[in-house]
Amino acid sequence: MTGLLKLGFLTLPLCLLPLIAVQAASNTARILIYSATRDFRHDSIPTAIDALKGKGSSINVSFDNTEDQSQFTDDNLKQYDAVLFLDNTGEVLDDEGKAAFQRYLDLGGNFVGVHSASDCLRNTTWYGREIGAFFDYHPELTNATINVIDGSHPSTSMLPAQWHVLDEMYNFKSDPRAVGAVVALSADESSYSDPGPRNYDQGMPHPTAWYQEHGAGVQSNGTAGRSFYTSLGHLNETWRDELFLAHVLGGITWTLQANTTLAFNTSAQVGNPGASSTSSSVSSAPTASQSGKTSGSQAQFESWLNGGIVLSLLLTIFFL
Repeated sequence: MTGLLKLGFLTLPLCLLPLIAVQAASNTARILIYSATRDFRHDSIPTAIDALKGKGSSINVSFDNTEDQSQFTDDNLKQYDAVLFLDNTGEVLDDEGKAAFQRYLDLGGNFVGVHSASDCLRNTTWYGREIGAFFDYHPELTNATINVIDGSHPSTSMLPAQWHVLDEMYNFKSDPRAVGAVVALSADESSYSDPGPRNYDQGMPHPTAWYQEHGAGVQSNGTAGRSFYTSLGHLNETWRDELFLAHVLGGITWTLQANTTLAFNTSAQVGNPGASSTSSSVSSAPTASQSGKTSGSQAQFESWLNGGIVLSLLLTIFFL
């Protein structure tokens, strides 16, 4: 006879437990892409947004995008498990928006920055700490070699030890390691020409992408989520490259695994609490590629495991 599981007033066949576990694992993280600019504007922004949305389901993420600073309110931001700044330049938030954004980070919200996201809100100290360092300058677009410093990180594990790219090699106004960031990628300065001048100490090896286990932009009494930043991503062609997309998606999934938002932690204060997103920007199924597979599977496994633990406890109670 098929075993039965009693859940309150419900009696369910035990054979349905795998289906329940799958449902418990179906939480979709929500991320807000913010791509507003006030100075230089990258023409690759639409391509980048399309690429992220197209790969979203491969890492169990639903992306919304906006360039409207009025969306930076407590009520709107609390829906998201991370905010992704994409190619921003200049003063892209007013004082109210900045305050709401920092409150979101204080409540455990996660942050991802891409390319010129390090060249906005330049006079906002806490934002500089959250992203890790502010942009200073870059030499001309160049073919360069990127060295993988931390090959175990989900944003780099798929990359060759020496990664050859056509991109802008950013220099920064400070060393991101000074705020606790771990540098994962470094520009090999012998592989390209940089006439300078360099007026700031950004540390060595040359920081190109990094991550923070606890974002340094939160206030002292806040709950810090994770922060990830990559300075790469200038060209439209870059956003069509599967290896680059795997790098970015790996950074995003690592950031979400902070366990400080509702998609993964039911006691969190911000994030997506629903089993499926109601966003109008739910991503389409990805094409077959290696992009995000390893890190996405890890995130989905952790979500499944959490659901399985709950079911195991219920089963233990029932059979006692």
